[in-house]
Amino acid sequence: MRLMVKLPFKGKNFKNKDRDSESKPSSSLKERVKRYREKLKSDPKLKKKFEKLKQKLKAENELYRQKVKELRKNNSKYDAEIKAKARLRQKKHRKAAALKTEAAENAMLGKESTMVEAGEITPMDYWLVRLAFNLLGYATIFVPGYMMIRYLRKIRYDETAGPGFFQQLAKLCVFGKENEHQVDTGSQAKKGDSGGFSESAGLLVFCFLGLQGSYLTWGLLQERIMTFEYGETANGQGEKFKNSTFLVFINRILAFMIGVIVLFLKQQPPHTAPLFKYSFSSFSNIMSSWFQYEALKFVSFPTQVLAKASKVIPVMLMGKVVSKRTYEYHEYLTALMISFGVGVFLMTSQDVTHDSGRTTTISGVIMLVGYMSFDSFTSNWQGELFRKYKMSSIQMMVGVNMFSCMLTSVALIEQGGFVECVAFMFTHPTFVVHAVILSICSACGQLFIFYTIEKFGAVTFTIIMTLRQAFAIMLSCIFYGHPLTLLGIVGVLIVFIALFLRIYANQRARAVKLAREAAERSSANV
Repeated sequence: MRLMVKLPFKGKNFKNKDRDSESKPSSSLKERVKRYREKLKSDPKLKKKFEKLKQKLKAENELYRQKVKELRKNNSKYDAEIKAKARLRQKKHRKAAALKTEAAENAMLGKESTMVEAGEITPMDYWLVRLAFNLLGYATIFVPGYMMIRYLRKIRYDETAGPGFFQQLAKLCVFGKENEHQVDTGSQAKKGDSGGFSESAGLLVFCFLGLQGSYLTWGLLQERIMTFEYGETANGQGEKFKNSTFLVFINRILAFMIGVIVLFLKQQPPHTAPLFKYSFSSFSNIMSSWFQYEALKFVSFPTQVLAKASKVIPVMLMGKVVSKRTYEYHEYLTALMISFGVGVFLMTSQDVTHDSGRTTTISGVIMLVGYMSFDSFTSNWQGELFRKYKMSSIQMMVGVNMFSCMLTSVALIEQGGFVECVAFMFTHPTFVVHAVILSICSACGQLFIFYTIEKFGAVTFTIIMTLRQAFAIMLSCIFYGHPLTLLGIVGVLIVFIALFLRIYANQRARAVKLAREAAERSSANV
């Protein structure tokens, strides 16, 4: 291809045939340059103007070189920044992938991923380690106690025990008064129907408000203590309270003190049960409470409440194992409805905790299963004690809380938990207020439970507590912003419909049974 180039000065066009022809100027151009140089020599003004223009061009050329150099320097700096950002981004991706992998690997161990990110890795960050230390502390009481009970029963210590205080205490702990005459408390008149309708209605409202106020406040404070940070400011990160055993201890010791006061103020039936019998339900009660507090580190409060509503399933299974009970068809049907409702809720609602990096699937499920299993054993074992020894509810409350205080205090002393928790209390006075109110609500709630059952029966109490669970989910979603999808709400409704159907069916079956017994008695009298 042939290219025609027009020179910037006057002259004829020439053909750009090759590099040699381009580099050689024409003869007319040489003559013009020669004439211009001669003119510069003869004209001083023109020469001065030419030198001035030459210096200006030289200065502009130097400035241009500096700008080019600066641009190249900036470009190299920018390239370095881009490479550094790319390396940092890759490092973050690798770290996130490593954290995700480590969280999945530690899910079965129950490690909180927040501690991995903070770099504060200690053995007590694993709930399995904390559980192992708690069980070791409880074993320091159960193992010697078991050996002592076995030995005293082997030598029949109840037949040779002296009149001293410690001898009688050992006899009461191991043997109780099982061989003594038991007073039939069923003949004692109940005071529930002594007043009129207005008095009964007012008493029912009092029990309803007492139960709702105690346990709704207790639930909100429980979530506040276990999931939020104390001392958090705009400039600094706060600190979370982690010792669930201490919360169980302060709840039980206050309930024990209140129970002892009521025990002395109100007449009780003769106590015949060996004291060590309370240790089994005490241990299961401690473990269910511990799992309940620990579960809030892995699941949201609405999920935990809904799991409580579905504990009728493990209760039925434990009833078959412990008490050899049989159940009606409607009880199996409502249990299936509850399972379906809980499944719909868990699969459709985001279980959002205050730490999105937390592993909630495996550890959370283990916590909830542990809570429901131990709680189911507690209710069944206490039912057996009520049936066999005919003790009062206050006696049961005092006996269970006495062993609970003993077990949790030993575990805290061995782990150094008291020192740690007292230091946390001095550092964060707000926690002290929350813990005291939590304990008061727990103790008062237990008294309201016993009083409501005594005055209005177990059915009324069950309805009130079922409503309390619905209110607890609603308040938690309002105060702490837990999301609920439409299908999740449907799952919650299925659960509570099944619970109310269960209550109605049980009440109707009980009424039919009483009518049948009355008819049989009347026919026998005739």
